[in-house]
Amino acid sequence: MRESVRGRLLVATPTLYDPNFFRTVVLALEHRDDGALGVVLNRPSETVVGETLPDWSGVVTDPTVVFVGGPVSPDAAIGLARAGNPDDDADGWAPLFGHLGTIDLGRSPRDLRVEVQNLRVFAGYAGWSAGQLDGELDSGGWFVVDAAPDDVYTSDPGGLWASVLRRQGGKLAMFAAAPPHPSLN
Repeated sequence: MRESVRGRLLVATPTLYDPNFFRTVVLALEHRDDGALGVVLNRPSETVVGETLPDWSGVVTDPTVVFVGGPVSPDAAIGLARAGNPDDDADGWAPLFGHLGTIDLGRSPRDLRVEVQNLRVFAGYAGWSAGQLDGELDSGGWFVVDAAPDDVYTSDPGGLWASVLRRQGGKLAMFAAAPPHPSLN
């Protein structure tokens, strides 16, 4: 296995035409020998979080919609939160890295011992079996870049793909202006 990409962004290259991942930015939540898991950060749905999870509507970050986290288990919800006081032992909170962790959305925010500063809700996730993501990385399907503190909670998810590429500078920044299909160039 290559070095873990956990906590980093997987930015779809312009030639990754899989409709599930075309021009997506995925935050890698886990990457181990037995597989990888992440959530797509730039696919907002039209479903308002308050419609399905009313207790959480007061802490969800704008835009206050559920995001399509990926094609795996689309009926499952993942709450990704930034906590002001991350506590590794808090019930309903599972730290990932830094102040970022997952929240048990089946509980009330009032029952948690962490201060939720930002929350984004994802329906489904991106998942890879053992070696699958490594193969996609080796074949050039993804750019791996560092995440900025506000990538998860951007107020402009539609512009995230180009924004992440632009801030890399050099060759990667040029891809931000690439047309959706080379034939349109």
